Parts: sequence; structure tokens; C-alpha cells
Amino acid sequence: MDSFTTRSSSFAEYLSQIDPSLLPGASEYERSASSEFSDSVPHGTTIVAATYAGGVVMAGDRRATAGNFIASRDIEKVFAVDDHTVVGIAGTAGLAIELVRLFQVELEHYEKMEGATLSLEGKANRLSALLRGNLGMAMQGLAVVPLFAGFDIERNYGRIYSYDVTGGRYEEHLFHSVGSGSMFARGALKKLYQPGLDEAAAVSACLEALYDAADDDSATGGPDLSRGIYPIVDCIDVDGVRRISEEVMNGLVRKIVAARQLAPNGPVAALPVVEAGA
Repeated sequence: MDSFTTRSSSFAEYLSQIDPSLLPGASEYERSASSEFSDSVPHGTTIVAATYAGGVVMAGDRRATAGNFIASRDIEKVFAVDDHTVVGIAGTAGLAIELVRLFQVELEHYEKMEGATLSLEGKANRLSALLRGNLGMAMQGLAVVPLFAGFDIERNYGRIYSYDVTGGRYEEHLFHSVGSGSMFARGALKKLYQPGLDEAAAVSACLEALYDAADDDSATGGPDLSRGIYPIVDCIDVDGVRRISEEVMNGLVRKIVAARQLAPNGPVAALPVVEAGA
């Protein structure tokens, strides 16, 4: 059968038949990767996501690092994949961006071949398969660790999926974070997140979590007021993906920075009242 007339609904599978060198991580240069080489290429860092009543929000800082150097101050790490899903990338930046582009085409190709749109869970599974294809690079230090989120039209709520470098897929509940600052961001979200938050509160919680990550993780970039560099934030609901504008982000970030001048450790979760002797 002519490979150009294949009926496969997977664009990645089709590409592997006609020209495998076009797949992410397939070049001879990348196949010769070592841990020393891995340290010299830009890596994306912290991504956070949280569900809210009616949708899900994803936010990412803007810093990319190469070893102990800042490789970029304004890299974009959150991408709309289609009308109702987004991907945030951590790990080897170049491969991650290629993987996202391939994933976007993968979903478009499936829709054209099958005449139907994949379910949110089906999209999550497709991303898992693409990650397994990058396993060889991951074993050499060029790992890609995405965070996937979207609005499930069939179930009418936002969902979040995390992955490991082998393509393992895990559905997260309420909130999650990936990247070098994820431990600090997730700790912040544990204290700030409450079920049933509205969109504005969920965005605020994610921005506070990124600020805490930047406070403790050198690879995570905090808001840069002098350069006007702010986190990228996408909100996804029944109407689709919507990016918060730089003008709005400017106001939100400046409020957080001003509040941190008075309380450097950020907002504090209220403790339950416990009666003495209880």
C-alpha cells in the first residue's frame, strides 16, 4: 500500500512511514545527546493548572534555563492545541515545542480522517503516545514533561492530565504543577485552592503559586515589571480557550507584587478553630 494513501488517523504514524527524520528528536545531532549536552540546551520550567467552576486555568512562567544560565526571559510555555485544550511544557524546550506542534497536527489529522473530533480523554491518550515516541531522547536527558488540560464538552467540566517521560498518563483532580518549581507551586496551591473557586480566584491562586515557585526555585522566573514580562495564563471553558491579555496581567501581577511588599510569603490559608482540650 502506498504510504501516501494510508488511512491511519495518526499523523505521527503517517510521518514515521514517509519521513521519520521529521519527528521530534529524530536528527543525528539529537540522537547523539548526552547529559553534558542536555545541560547546554534551554529547558522550560514551571507550569500550573487548576480547575474552577465552569472550566480550568493553566499558567506558566516565562524563564528558560541552560544549566546555571538564563537562556530566555520571555519563552512561551502554554499553547492552545485546539478550541478547548491547552498544553504546558516543561523539560527540553526545543523538543517540547516540536512535540506540541506535532500534537496540534495530530488532532487536526484525526478529525479530517475520521470526520469526528476526539474526546478529551482520547486527546490525552494521543499525547501519551507521542511522548512514548520520545523515550529514547528522554533516556539521554532530553525529556519533555507536559501538562495537558481542557474543557470536557461531554462531561461539562475542566480536566487536567499529567505525564511522565515514558508516556504514562495520569488524571489529576482539582490542580497540579510540573517543572523544576512544581514542588513549591503545588505546596502553595494546596493552601490556596478551594473547590468551587470562580475563574478570577483560580487565576489568582495560580499566579500566587508561580510567584512562590520563583521565590524558591532559581529556574522559575518571577514577574519582570521593568521589562513587562508576565506569566502566560489561559482559561478554558465551554466557549473555548481564552488568553488573559497583557494589559489585564499587568494589573493582576502588580497587585500581587504590591501585596508581597507587605507580606513576602504571600497569602496565608485560614486555620480551622480547634477548641482547647478537644
